[in-house]
Amino acid sequence: MTRRTEGDRERRRDLADAAAGLPPRLLPWARDGKSCYLSTDGGANSVLSRLADEMEAVQLGMGASVLESADKVLSDPKSPHSEIRYTALRLSECLKDALRVAESRGNRIPEPDDDDAEDGPTLPAEAFG
Repeated sequence: MTRRTEGDRERRRDLADAAAGLPPRLLPWARDGKSCYLSTDGGANSVLSRLADEMEAVQLGMGASVLESADKVLSDPKSPHSEIRYTALRLSECLKDALRVAESRGNRIPEPDDDDAEDGPTLPAEAFG
């Protein structure tokens, strides 16, 4: 009996995802400036999907923290140029992370059926107060 390597298993999962029509998930990190994608047969319950979810939460939390600090720096007219530049760099990093998270989550929203697209979303009456 031949033992499969981890690479063999990953290729098989990728093929299964492709056959099922599941697009790969954009991960919340990049390598050498290139986007990373996840293709798994475990869907949202796979170990790597959960890790990506946790990483997204960390990135968004860091963004909120950096924004709070930036508000303090930018509201002080005596903030030194170097501190403003550092703040701008951190805000840029956080915005890139947030946009990647938004893109990844947007890609995972299922396309509406043609029938659903015409009617629009339906909400219960309680949603309108």
